[in-house]
Amino acid sequence: MREFVFALEYDPGTNPVADVLEAHPDTTIRSLSCHVTPQSLWRVDHATGSPEALEALEAAYRDSAYCADCLVRDDCGADCETQVLDRSRDTLVVYTYWDRTDVCTSVPHVALEYLGEGLLFETYREGRRYRWRIVLSEDAPIHDFFDALGTEVGECAGMEMLRLTDLDPDRGLEGADDDGTLPDEQRRALRAAVESGYYETPRKIDLSKLADELEVPRSTLSYRLRRAEAALATEFVAEDDSLEAIAPTN
Repeated sequence: MREFVFALEYDPGTNPVADVLEAHPDTTIRSLSCHVTPQSLWRVDHATGSPEALEALEAAYRDSAYCADCLVRDDCGADCETQVLDRSRDTLVVYTYWDRTDVCTSVPHVALEYLGEGLLFETYREGRRYRWRIVLSEDAPIHDFFDALGTEVGECAGMEMLRLTDLDPDRGLEGADDDGTLPDEQRRALRAAVESGYYETPRKIDLSKLADELEVPRSTLSYRLRRAEAALATEFVAEDDSLEAIAPTN
């Protein structure tokens, strides 16, 4: 088995869930399950964020013109069902189901057509970025699938292939680099910030200009840097505690 990981980056106004996530950069969504047949798609998503963000997110899911994962920008006429399974102050669990029309398609439907049955899907969303991980057979025609997906996505989102590797059960969707520290997006953001002088005193570049150079929203860049800084700080403290534990005492 192999895993194929790629990302979509939605343009403003093309996906109501992405719009909410950009407006609330501390909010993320991960899939708990995702299933597809040629005629339908159903999934369960787990979102975390502020009460205000989750309220906006629930409204986006219930938007009459929105069907989860449908790549058609206009109203596709599909019969969609949305149901909240769990709601707390900082958690929202949503079930969605829709039957396809003649014009509907989605990432799972394109995958089913080109990669066959028996696929496992896992997703993670933050800001306008929507990452997909598909577990599939060794001989699946990945490039045919990715080319076909690009045609379906059209101009509403950018696409980026992140990795195609043998299945590693210890590697999560958020995907640490080889050093086991940061997801790809956070590592690139942090490297760009360092190289551009963002962390120097005084700063050589502000966050808005750096976001423009990286062609990402300012809120998304800020969120990635905060996540990266928190991860590195936590790792540093853990390593420091380990060193203290083995340090000789006088």
